Order: sequence, then C-alpha cells, then structure tokens
Amino acid sequence: MQHSGRPVELLLVEDNPADARLTQEALARTTMVSHVTVAQNGVDAMRFLRREPPQFASAPRPDLILLDLNLPRKTGHEVLEEIKGDPGLRRIPVMVLSSSQAAEDLQRVYNLHANCYIRKPAGLAELVEVVSSIERFWFGIVTLPTW
Repeated sequence: MQHSGRPVELLLVEDNPADARLTQEALARTTMVSHVTVAQNGVDAMRFLRREPPQFASAPRPDLILLDLNLPRKTGHEVLEEIKGDPGLRRIPVMVLSSSQAAEDLQRVYNLHANCYIRKPAGLAELVEVVSSIERFWFGIVTLPTW
C-alpha cells in the first residue's frame, strides 16, 4: 500500500536493536510499501523531525511515528510532548508502541495527545498482525494530511 502514490514514510523511535529489527521484519511482511527510519534515542528523533543539519537536513517528513517510551537521552514522553507542542510537527500521527503495562504511562501519553497506545506484542506473528492493522487503519481508512 502506498500513501499518495509514494512509499509511506515511517519514523521508528526505538532504542532496542532487536525490537527495531523485529518491527522492520513485521513491516516487510505487510503489503505496505514503506521507508523506515530508525532513531535510537529521543534526541536523534527530534533532530530528525526538525531536519537539523548536517545529518538530518534532507530528512523526509514521516507519515506516522512509532514511538517507544523508554528511550535514552530523552524519554518517549518528552519526545511526544515536543512533537505535539510544535505547530510544524503536531499533525503527524504518533503511535506509542511500548512494553509498559503502567496505567500512568497510558494516561500520560493520551494527556500528551498520542494518537494511540499499543502494547508491544511478544512475538513476530503478533507484531505482524499489529503492523497489518496499522497499515489497514492509517493508510487504508484514515485520510492523512499532505505536507
């Protein structure tokens, strides 16, 4: 599936290399044509989103952000707060994908205007199903803004 005739741009903010690889593998098993950028910490995620030179000067604007909460240098909560507080970024849908079971994390991310909160599934098969659901909903049903 493509968004506006081009590959879907995804920003995966995930510090665990194994979880990042698993998510990318799940994305590869869907029909969605996507380009995934991985940021391993909150600082790099914000530098990417703000297109800070030199490394991120030509960074694509993501259609969707998959955000872990437990990140080094800047937490997922802090990243979410910065995204939703920035008029140039706040329209980008942010899906929190976290292993946290804490009720306060759930409440806090919705208070910070996350678009949804999904608990990370345990295995690849379950993650493929979650990613397929994301594809069907965000890029099949929802109309997203164009940049």
